[in-house]
Amino acid sequence: MKLLITGVCGFVGSVLAKAWLETSAFEIIGLDNLSRSGSELNRNDLRKRGVRLIHGDIRCSSDLQDLPEVDYVIDASANPTVLAGIDGRSNSRQLVEHNLLGTINLLEYCRRVQAGFILLSTSRVYSIAPLTTLDLVMDEGACRPVLDEHAPPGLSAEGVSEDFSTTPPLSLYGATKLASETMALEYGSAYEFPVWVNRCDVMAGSGQFGRAEQGIFSYWIHSWHARKPLRYLGYEGTGIQVRSALSPLDVSPVLEQQMAFSGTPEQRVFNLSGGLENSISLYNLSRWCEQRLGPHQVQADRTPRKFDVPWMVLDSARAKRVWNFQPRISLDMLLNEIADFAQSHPDWLDLVAD
Repeated sequence: MKLLITGVCGFVGSVLAKAWLETSAFEIIGLDNLSRSGSELNRNDLRKRGVRLIHGDIRCSSDLQDLPEVDYVIDASANPTVLAGIDGRSNSRQLVEHNLLGTINLLEYCRRVQAGFILLSTSRVYSIAPLTTLDLVMDEGACRPVLDEHAPPGLSAEGVSEDFSTTPPLSLYGATKLASETMALEYGSAYEFPVWVNRCDVMAGSGQFGRAEQGIFSYWIHSWHARKPLRYLGYEGTGIQVRSALSPLDVSPVLEQQMAFSGTPEQRVFNLSGGLENSISLYNLSRWCEQRLGPHQVQADRTPRKFDVPWMVLDSARAKRVWNFQPRISLDMLLNEIADFAQSHPDWLDLVAD
């Protein structure tokens, strides 16, 4: 099978490509515009491993015009921060062009060559309002939602399911990803090529070069190791907000099954999550860092951050039922992997700084 991975020099795209080159017979073509700091670090390694690299930008339809035909496109390219468009690093037009128009250009390519399409989406397509108004219980430095008659539909003890509201506001980032999901499903239906949408938790692992909004686990550990300034934002500066971590290596088996599927599925949208077992608050992540890397002071900043939610863990029951999805890489394994990498790459934050 021949694959096109967009954003192949980014963290998720490069991890998937390297894993498949070691374990499968896939022929991989990678597309990347190399616009993000750090992406060039993966280019030579991927080429040496056998990836055919093409320097191109999904926002530019002419860059896709002469791409070779493939069997499947894995869309791992996006502006991945929830603050995109309002953080001063990118404007709203750039965000829409990256995350929505780029997807449409890829879908036009899939229509032309009849390739399947897999969109790596995000937990941030779920509505902010019901998440920010959850009744919360504080438990050992972390918050968790109260599950009673007031809990919103789609929320259970396992997390936020695919049935949870996607009504705006979502953030500009979340809205572009939700719109991309809708367009992908419509293109697949109209032009009869397979489309899958996978909404993922916070991706994490060694070699990740995101900023705090893009890869909070890696950013926190690298910053702790380098004794860079860290702050608990909002929530009275206590660090009680909770996220779940997921390795791209735990996503790859689901994608392989989706690409091999030939029937008519009941569902095409799936949550992929590290789950409650892989969730942790910033406060408790700091306690982990302190034990592994030594003491460091974290400042309390009570200023609320736009689009933030206190608790986000996805419920992957649907993916478990359909694809037998089960994360194999535990939170402790992920955190130690990142810490090992930070200790062996002490200048990493400077190498990948925007």
